Amino acid sequence: MTQATLAKYVVPLAVVLLASLGANAYQATQYSSVTKKLAITEMEFASSTIDFQTKLNSLQTDLTQVLEQNDELENDLEKEKDRNDEFEDQIDDIADKVGELDKLSKTDPQLLQKYSKVYFLNEHYTPVRLADIDPEYLSDPANAKQIHASVKPFLENLMEAAVDDEIDLKILSAYRSFGEQTSLKAGYKFTYGAGTANQFSADQGYSEHQLGTTVDFTTIALKGGLSGFDKTPAYAWLLEHASEYGFTLSYPETNSYYEFEPWHWRFVGIALAKKLQHDNNHFYDLDQRVLNTHLVNLFERR
Repeated sequence: MTQATLAKYVVPLAVVLLASLGANAYQATQYSSVTKKLAITEMEFASSTIDFQTKLNSLQTDLTQVLEQNDELENDLEKEKDRNDEFEDQIDDIADKVGELDKLSKTDPQLLQKYSKVYFLNEHYTPVRLADIDPEYLSDPANAKQIHASVKPFLENLMEAAVDDEIDLKILSAYRSFGEQTSLKAGYKFTYGAGTANQFSADQGYSEHQLGTTVDFTTIALKGGLSGFDKTPAYAWLLEHASEYGFTLSYPETNSYYEFEPWHWRFVGIALAKKLQHDNNHFYDLDQRVLNTHLVNLFERR
């Protein structure tokens, strides 16, 4: 092969080789650059990840603190609600007590006192308000009778209930003044003698009738009398139903004040009357302090 021919093949080959080497060198340079950039990126990413994790941890810590604070606030709020509820209960209790005191201030304290030979009503005592009893309920419609105005609705309800149950029941006596009781007792003493009269009639100032809360019942069959009242359906009906209207028998067979008076019924309020009946007890058997606790509810219709 001639030099000319050799040169013809060698020169291009050299050119290609040089080009290849140049390309390899470029690729190596590029690879190195990319590798460095990748390393830098990895470092930056690692740094960013650490920073992110740090921030995440910080946020989680903050969140935990916020949740704890929220729990504390909820606990404080619950305690405050409890205090408010307790305060409201106290206000309600105070309001109830004020209401009770207001009722007591407007209720005659004499109305639940024991007057039969125990307490004395002076000659000037009269109920705050008296009201006429409807003549249709009286044994003698022409002879007007009065009752304590606040007791009248209870008495009327009792009489209407008796009518509904077809019970022969009439009112013989109700309110009596100090003077009327004086005259009545004097008449009894004259007729029966003082000893006998004292067994069934109170002296003036000791009669429950002066309170205006007490009635003596009779029947048409008895022609307005009292003897034999305990044998009537009216008496049996009163024993069962009078407490529903606030009335109680003052002088049962076992009482130590007067003779048995089945016709004599006193208004003491529905709550007390029902309690006496439930406990099989009587008004004069209770201590005065116990009776006084019922004064505030005396005219409640329940």
